[in-house]
Amino acid sequence: QVQLVESGGGLVQAAGSLRLSCAASGRTFNMYAMGWFRQAPGKEREFVAAISWSAGNTYYADSVKGRFTASRDNAKNTAYLQMNSLKPEDTAVYYCAATRHYGAYPAAYDYWGQGTQVTVSS
Repeated sequence: QVQLVESGGGLVQAAGSLRLSCAASGRTFNMYAMGWFRQAPGKEREFVAAISWSAGNTYYADSVKGRFTASRDNAKNTAYLQMNSLKPEDTAVYYCAATRHYGAYPAAYDYWGQGTQVTVSS
């Protein structure tokens, strides 16, 4: 069982930056790949980024490639999403999730955090 708690969301102006954190409980954090997803009002949840258990592989949605960076510190049981050059269209609730697999499909993820709001003003 893995419990995930996101933090770091907030209100930022366009072109600004935020770093989201995802703290995980349990001793098996380093056995899970981590994903980041987001959901804007009236839209479906969409994939943002994924990072493998060893941090050796990362994968990004085209919409955030070059602006967002996923990382993790297995010693701290924490995953991060550094978001730079934020745009108003990045406004959403951001979720971290854990999976034994690695990919972009929400159905593949076993554990989810409660979400953190990111609002980007123009």
